[in-house]
Amino acid sequence: MKFKVLLPIAWLAIMASCGQTMNDFQRAEDQINEQDLAEHVITLASDEFMGRQPFTPGEEKTVNYLKSVMEEMGLEEANHGSFFQDVPMVEITFHPPKEIELKAPKGKLELKYIDDYIFSTSHVKDEVKIENSELVFAGYGIVAPEFNWNDYEGLDCKGKTVLVIVNDPGFATQNPDLFGGNAMTYYGRWTYKFEEAARQGATGVLVIHNTAGAGYPWQVLTNTAANKLFIQSEDGNLSNCALNGWITDQAATKLFEKCGLDYQEMAAHALEPDFSAISLNTKLDFVMTNDLRYANSKNVLGMVKGTDLSDECIVYTAHWDHFGIGPAMDGDSIYNGFADNGIPVASMLETAKAFTALKQKPRRTVIFLAITAEETGLLGSKYYAENPVIPAQKTAANLNYELFIPMGRMKDVTITGFGQSELDDYVAEAAEAQDRYIMPEPYPEKGMYYRSDHFSFAQVGIPSLFVKGWSDHREKGKEYAKSIVDFYWANTYHKPSDEYNPETTDFSGNVEDAKLFFKIGYKLAMEDKFPKWSDHSEFKAIREKSLNE
Repeated sequence: MKFKVLLPIAWLAIMASCGQTMNDFQRAEDQINEQDLAEHVITLASDEFMGRQPFTPGEEKTVNYLKSVMEEMGLEEANHGSFFQDVPMVEITFHPPKEIELKAPKGKLELKYIDDYIFSTSHVKDEVKIENSELVFAGYGIVAPEFNWNDYEGLDCKGKTVLVIVNDPGFATQNPDLFGGNAMTYYGRWTYKFEEAARQGATGVLVIHNTAGAGYPWQVLTNTAANKLFIQSEDGNLSNCALNGWITDQAATKLFEKCGLDYQEMAAHALEPDFSAISLNTKLDFVMTNDLRYANSKNVLGMVKGTDLSDECIVYTAHWDHFGIGPAMDGDSIYNGFADNGIPVASMLETAKAFTALKQKPRRTVIFLAITAEETGLLGSKYYAENPVIPAQKTAANLNYELFIPMGRMKDVTITGFGQSELDDYVAEAAEAQDRYIMPEPYPEKGMYYRSDHFSFAQVGIPSLFVKGWSDHREKGKEYAKSIVDFYWANTYHKPSDEYNPETTDFSGNVEDAKLFFKIGYKLAMEDKFPKWSDHSEFKAIREKSLNE
């Protein structure tokens, strides 16, 4: 008889506990609001913060602001008693030749800096000399055994400068069975091209730009060509190519003509199985001087410490940096970085605020990491991934905020990294709770999965993605959303015009996305299993090795 009485009492207790948990979660989520988000964005993207470039007064203002906000909302110092993680870097300001003269088989060709080419180097040296370096066309500059592809086969790169086409053969052919088809693989990224040319022992590498293949116009490159940041290394990056550069496809066409070749024919030939690199019988000579500056930039990180699984974590990320003050466009020289990445940082802060409002703290530790130097090669995230607060094998997932456009509430949740891991299921559940649906990245040719900080986490095996409303406006539909995104890529991306405009800004969708991130992260932080990579993911083996160490 007692047993029969206790059963409903126990059930009521369980139900009451579940109700309390749900009420706790809902109260915390309700802390996310448009007014606070807007205040953070407008501050971070203001002229006062000078474009948030590392190694400038804009960095100091930014990291101190982020620290104060994290402190005020109740986050704990995540890095051994500090909100900061020093990232030792060197800034190299380049002084390349304003023009070069190439003596080709069919005459001389003069090319101009910025108009035709961009030269840079990662070598930490006051001066870089390229002497008598033979120019060689090496197709797409790819070595991919799994696709039976080797553009460098039979080529001795020593002393040579290779010209390689941006993106990969899948994009060029739109063949879904070749590489990723229309979706750019990492082989298509300029970072890979530089890395592979260095592995091949080349003196230099020039990536041939075209807007469709790169995913952005030439001006995006020229606006940020003056200097770059690199993580300090013991060898001063001397294992890399001495020259890392770009050349326009128009300049490449002229060069090939002077060499008695047709660039379009050669580009088509580079897609054939029997392609082999071809010398242009032209030598490159120039001297480039550099100004070097050593300093620490800062990642900013706070945390909500977990309970019984506090030695495990999930990591939220959003890069705080942008391009500072640069070439003027329409009279404006401050690259404010409003959508890239002011709104995402503010959204992460709002998600963090929700976690601090929980009465029942998460089982896993939740880290909020505002990252430096994403724009110059994912440097801050790379450094954290290699020097984490909690090891990779104890990190369940990385959720990254990147490039939020303030166009209002969206029906979709676009997943960059769709199909890579079980994180899709977590996103789908959270999206359904908001009456939204998930979809893959609609611009796969831009290779976005390899262009933001989550990629640094994926490279050490941590399931990672970024999500946002991007493709289907709740009231105005898909065509409207596409028009906004297309306009952003063409007119705003990495330009001074990426700034706050109250007449065109609607933060309501960004608030909804901040809540979405909270839902996803809350589930990850409260369970005791790890999401897995998909069987076809290139990162699955890295994760399995990490978990077995």
